[in-house]
Amino acid sequence: MNEIGLDPGIDHLYAVKTIDEVHKAGGKIKSFLSYCGGLPAPEASANPLGYKFSWSARGMLLALGNTAKFLKDGKTEEIPGPELMSVAKPYSTGYTGFAFVAYPNRDSTPFKEKYSIPEASTIIRGTLRYAGFPEMIRCVVDMGFLSQDTQDFLKPSSNPLTWKEATAKVLNATSSSEQDLTWAISSKHSFANTDEKNRIVAGLRWIGLFSTDPIIPRSTPIDTLCATLEKKMAYEDNERDLVFLQHKFEIEHADGKNETRTSTLCEYGDPKGYSAMAKLVGIPCGVAVIQVLAGKMAKGLLAPYTPEICDPLRHELREKYGIDMVEQTVA
Repeated sequence: MNEIGLDPGIDHLYAVKTIDEVHKAGGKIKSFLSYCGGLPAPEASANPLGYKFSWSARGMLLALGNTAKFLKDGKTEEIPGPELMSVAKPYSTGYTGFAFVAYPNRDSTPFKEKYSIPEASTIIRGTLRYAGFPEMIRCVVDMGFLSQDTQDFLKPSSNPLTWKEATAKVLNATSSSEQDLTWAISSKHSFANTDEKNRIVAGLRWIGLFSTDPIIPRSTPIDTLCATLEKKMAYEDNERDLVFLQHKFEIEHADGKNETRTSTLCEYGDPKGYSAMAKLVGIPCGVAVIQVLAGKMAKGLLAPYTPEICDPLRHELREKYGIDMVEQTVA
């Protein structure tokens, strides 16, 4: 049994549910959007990226380099990884307390077949982050800090460089003064305006890139940066995480009427128990294992793309563990 965590996993269970209901009633899915974010709860998000690491910082940053491919208005579009943050846009979930931005993630085009929605002209699966995240990441990329190339000056040493010295070398700046570093950054990255420049430079300062603190050298720019991010952006005691997952369906009913329907999961972690991410990845997998062991699954290589597989999993997650997605008609 594959793809049975959160995303992929719970997302499939509720996508299949709505699609099956609409098709059985003679309707069509004209557009399918699905965005998911694993984030710190708002009160724990006070850092320049609005993000904290509960898993590999390197894995998260490298994922930002993956090409995104999706279907929009009947055409296949492809966004190279280095340009991904430039297409991130504010995204309205209908939950006005959240200021999210969204961007596509990996290849969404196979879901036309996997979800049996050949009629859909738009299919996009993607990621949610808090506002401000894309601009910070774009600057870090342009500075060269996501490079995986080994640099002699970043190799482990008993006398490591300070952060401002390392930043100067990565940027090829004229000196390690903050003024020269800022000039060098401005030569590599275009800021939208002065306010954005000030915000991003303040964020880089918060991370420590202009400081006299010693780096934790790990040979490459990305790994050296990650060593610091993992320390500065880890969850503190009593902080919660947040998982927000939402599908948005544009539906054409058999009678010709149109409907916009959302299916939303908003879950906070328990600081004294499981994080939201641990709960929503682990429990669906555990439930699937139990159903396999009980002989409730067909034998073979499986994934949750049919009602026969999804319905029992979804029922048990809702009834036994309170894991559910809230459906609403919004237009």
